[in-house]
Amino acid sequence: MNNVNKFIQLANFYNQMLAVMAAICVQKGGIPIEQYVGRFFAADVLEFLAEYGAKLQTDDESVQRVAALFRAEYEKAKDLTTPSQKPIFEMTLEEFEKVMNI
Repeated sequence: MNNVNKFIQLANFYNQMLAVMAAICVQKGGIPIEQYVGRFFAADVLEFLAEYGAKLQTDDESVQRVAALFRAEYEKAKDLTTPSQKPIFEMTLEEFEKVMNI
């Protein structure tokens, strides 16, 4: 399976996940998606999908358009993503001690 097919599978997963999240919100009394705790996971998946799509090397214009849509959507949700951990060699002593729980 090539990278474009994997990207399409990931895009389908993300879209299905959003539908399930909406159904969960309805089932929980119609809570707004902005209050659903799963929105953070969805933002992480969207970030991964946007980065994956940006790295694709394809001439397929429809795939490029979809990848651009995911990147644009990610820009709206990037404040919800889990922060990436800084590599140890870039940490201050205090940051390292906190990560190591010293």
